[in-house]
Amino acid sequence: MPIRYRPPIASPVRFPAAFAGFAALLLAGCDSEPAEPPALTEAALAAIAENPGAPTDQLARQFDEVFTNEAVGETRAAVLMHGGTIAAERYGEGYDADTRFVSWSMAKTVTAVMIGMLVADGKLELDDSPPIPRWRRPGDTRGEITLRQLLQMRSGLRHTEAGTPPYESAEVRMLFLDGRDDMADFATVQPLEAEPGRKFEYSSNTTVILADIAARVLTEGSDDPETRRKAVAEFLQARLFRPLGMESMVPEFDAAGTLIGGSLIHGTARDWARFGDFLRNEGSYRGSQLIPRSWIKFMTSPSPASEFYGGQTWLNRASGIDRDEKLADRGPDTLFSAIGHMGQYVMVSPAQKLTLVRLGHSDEAERSALIAELFDIVELYPET
Repeated sequence: MPIRYRPPIASPVRFPAAFAGFAALLLAGCDSEPAEPPALTEAALAAIAENPGAPTDQLARQFDEVFTNEAVGETRAAVLMHGGTIAAERYGEGYDADTRFVSWSMAKTVTAVMIGMLVADGKLELDDSPPIPRWRRPGDTRGEITLRQLLQMRSGLRHTEAGTPPYESAEVRMLFLDGRDDMADFATVQPLEAEPGRKFEYSSNTTVILADIAARVLTEGSDDPETRRKAVAEFLQARLFRPLGMESMVPEFDAAGTLIGGSLIHGTARDWARFGDFLRNEGSYRGSQLIPRSWIKFMTSPSPASEFYGGQTWLNRASGIDRDEKLADRGPDTLFSAIGHMGQYVMVSPAQKLTLVRLGHSDEAERSALIAELFDIVELYPET
């Protein structure tokens, strides 16, 4: 009887359960559509104006993220202007268009504009030693510090903005401890730690010195606190706030009558946006040139000691705009910002006709996420 060949019966192939699960997901994915983003909320859509200059749904979604992404901290207000009109505006719970928000260090950029107006008036010179009596005594090397160097945070003075413990920093001592009654006296008495002009050191004390200089010029050297306070407040109102319609602005002064020009000016989100748009227009408002264009150019150009800082203004460079290196290439090089403690921002992009204000409370760990969200908004607009 012939022997017939029978092939061996193959054993079934067994795959690990994890692999089988992965394969099932992969096969299922072949038949499924990409996940749709969640529907936009009424609050997200209501924040966007008609014809905002960017795709409405995209802008609504990105603007919403600034309020709903827990990683960015608490956003209390945000205003976006495009081409001089409000494209988006929204407030957190408990805040509205009439709420005055503290500037923190955004005030520094306001102080720089005030100094620029006094330079334009011929009352100050950029490359002269400013009128600070103790620096003009014979042999005092602080007399070599120029107004330009103060504006660009390269005075060489021993001004430590932050330190460990915090209460030993020059900023905290000046604002809250032994220097609080006469902040300019505390700031100007500090010794040099570097040759003037050589070293960049960000410093709220330096901006208080600028505010003191303005008071001295406007009062012809008066030491009377009320005279100094009134002169600076009236100057800001007459030359800046009133012409721009910034009716909410409230500057704070210390007991000696010095504007706390590095930290404490209060205003609504819309008024901070008006200020940013004034800078975007190179100091012009409705056909009136309130300050020379050349001064805004100075404020927004890198200093010899720092490519990411101009005249009391942050520039969009690596290490600038208060962000990490992962975000260093985002946005136009011409973008600049007024930046305040805990995440206050007036971001200005002339190339995109944009001014973006964000006010709220974000700690150091949250600010990188916040900046990424703000750039997501900025990058919806083309450069023109």
